[in-house]
Amino acid sequence: MPSETNEYREQLDAAQARIHELEARLHEVEDRAPKKTGEPAPASSEEGGLGSTPLSEADATLKRLVQRIAMILQAEKIVIMFYNRETGELHGIPPAYGVEEDQLKIFRSRATHGVAGLVFRDSKPVIFHDATTDPRTKDDPFSLLHVNNGITVPLVIERRDEENRVVERTPIGVLHAFNKRHGESFIEEDVRLLERMARNVGSIIANLQLYREVVEEREELLQTFESLTAGLVLISPEGLVSQMNATARTIFQAPEIVVGKPYGDIINFEGFGGVIDATLKSEEPPRQEISVSIAGVERVYQIQAARVRSDEGKDLGVVAILSDITEVKNVERMKSSFVAMASHELRTPLTAIKGFVSTLLMDETFTLDERREFYMIIDQECDRLTRLINDLLNTARIESNQSLKPNYTQVEINKLLDKAVRIQRQAAPKHRLTLEADQSIRFVTADEDKFDQVITNLLSNAIKYSPNGGTIRVKSEKQGNDLLISVQDHGMGIPKDHLNKVFDQFHRVHNEDNRKIYGTGLGLFLVKHLVESVHLGKIWAESEVGVGSTFYVRIPMDLDIDKAKAAND
Repeated sequence: MPSETNEYREQLDAAQARIHELEARLHEVEDRAPKKTGEPAPASSEEGGLGSTPLSEADATLKRLVQRIAMILQAEKIVIMFYNRETGELHGIPPAYGVEEDQLKIFRSRATHGVAGLVFRDSKPVIFHDATTDPRTKDDPFSLLHVNNGITVPLVIERRDEENRVVERTPIGVLHAFNKRHGESFIEEDVRLLERMARNVGSIIANLQLYREVVEEREELLQTFESLTAGLVLISPEGLVSQMNATARTIFQAPEIVVGKPYGDIINFEGFGGVIDATLKSEEPPRQEISVSIAGVERVYQIQAARVRSDEGKDLGVVAILSDITEVKNVERMKSSFVAMASHELRTPLTAIKGFVSTLLMDETFTLDERREFYMIIDQECDRLTRLINDLLNTARIESNQSLKPNYTQVEINKLLDKAVRIQRQAAPKHRLTLEADQSIRFVTADEDKFDQVITNLLSNAIKYSPNGGTIRVKSEKQGNDLLISVQDHGMGIPKDHLNKVFDQFHRVHNEDNRKIYGTGLGLFLVKHLVESVHLGKIWAESEVGVGSTFYVRIPMDLDIDKAKAAND
C-alpha cells in the first residue's frame, strides 16, 4: 500500500506541474485580453483563437485530473459542484467520472441543504459510510445514482501574499468522491489526498471561470463596437489596425478582415492619416471632416482621435471616432439659406410700404380712390409682414416646447374656407381658385385662427409654386368622424426624394425652376405642428414633378379638447 500511495503522489505531482503550466498560459492570455470596456481588443486576429485553445486544454486537463482522482482513491464516481452566486445554488458541472453529463442535472441543491451545503458553508470535509442512513445526506440526490459511501471536500481558492502566506480563502464549490471500489470504505488518508487534489481542481475551475468572463467581456466589447452607429477604428502604436467596426468598414469600403494590417493600406482618405499621426505624436490633432458617398447618398463624417492607455499606463495606440454630421451640416446650410430668405421676405413688404408712404407724402394730388388703393396695398403688406413675424415667433415657441395656447370653439368650417379662398383670390389674379365644400358639414371643433392659418399657408404655398397660374382647387369632405380637406395645384410639383421632407423646418426644394421663389421654409413646418399637435390630425402630400401637388389635411370633427390641451401643455 505505501508504494502504491507514493506512486499515486508522483502522478499527482505530475498533474500539478501540468496544472501550473496551464495556469501560466491562462494568466498570459488573461493579461492580453481586455479587462474593461474602454480597452481595445487584442491586435492580432490570431488572438481571437485563444478563446478556445486554452479553454479546451484546461477542460482536457481537468478531465484527466478527475480520472486520476478516481484512480488514486479507487472511487467509482467523481462529481464537481460549483456555486452560483446569482441563484445561491450548488450545481454539478462537467467533467465528471462515472456519471453521465445529463445526470449532472440531478446534482443541484441550495447552499444551505445537504452534505454539499454543509461542506460548502463550513469549508470542512465530510466522510460518510452509509448514504442511506446518514442524516447529513438525506437532502442529497445520492439514492438516484446508487451512492453508498463517499467523501465531500470543499473547493477553496486561496489568495497568498508575497511571503506565500494565505490572506484570503474563498469557497467556490465542493468535490465529491463516491463508492470506494471492492466494497471498501473511505479512510482519513483518502480525505487528505482528496483535499490536496481539490486545491488543484479549484485552481483550474477558478481560472477557467475568470478566463470565460474575460472572453465573454471581450465578445461583449466587440459586439458593442460592431453595433455603434459611429465609425470606430483602433490603431496600434505601430500603425496597425487593431479593430474596425462595421460602420467604419462601410465608410472606408474596407474588407471584412483588416486586423493586423497597416492602416494606410486600408484607409486612403485624405486627412485621416494626418489626424492619426498627430495623435500618435501626442500633438493636437487637426479638426478633419470627410465626405463619403454611401449607397449613392453623400454623407459627411467628422474625425475625432485620442490616445488609449491601459490602467498601467501602457500605450495601446489611437482610437478614431467618425461621427455622422450630415444632418448638422444640412441644418447649417438651411439656416444660412433661411437668413438670406428671411431678409428678402422682410425687405419686400417693407420696401412696398416705404414706397407707397413716400409717394403719398410727396404728392397730395392723388384722388380718394387712388389713395384708398395705396392704403389697401400697404394694409396687405403689413398683414404679410405680420404673418412672417408670427411664423418666426411660433417657430421659436415650438422649438422651446412652449404652448401655442389654442382656443377651441365651434367653427363654421365652410365659412372659414370660403373666406380664406376669397382673400387669396384677390392676391393671385393669375390663378383660378375654386372651393368644393361639403354642405353637410357645418361645425367643427377647432382653433379658428390657427386652422385659418393652416388653410392660408397651404393656399399661399400652392400659389407660390404655381408661378404660371392655373387652377387651385380646395375641397372638403366628410370621412367617418373626420374632416378631410385637400388643396390641389397644377404647379411645378415636388420630387419624390423631397416629398417626406417638405414639412421639415427650413426645408425648401432648390432647382432651376424655383430658384426665384422666395420663402422662409417655415410655412409647412408650422402647418404640420398646427394640424398634428393643436388639432390632433394628420397632414400629407402627394405630388408629381411637372403635374402639380395635393396637400391633404384630416382632423377630427368632434375634437377631444382635454386630450388636445394635454398634448400642447
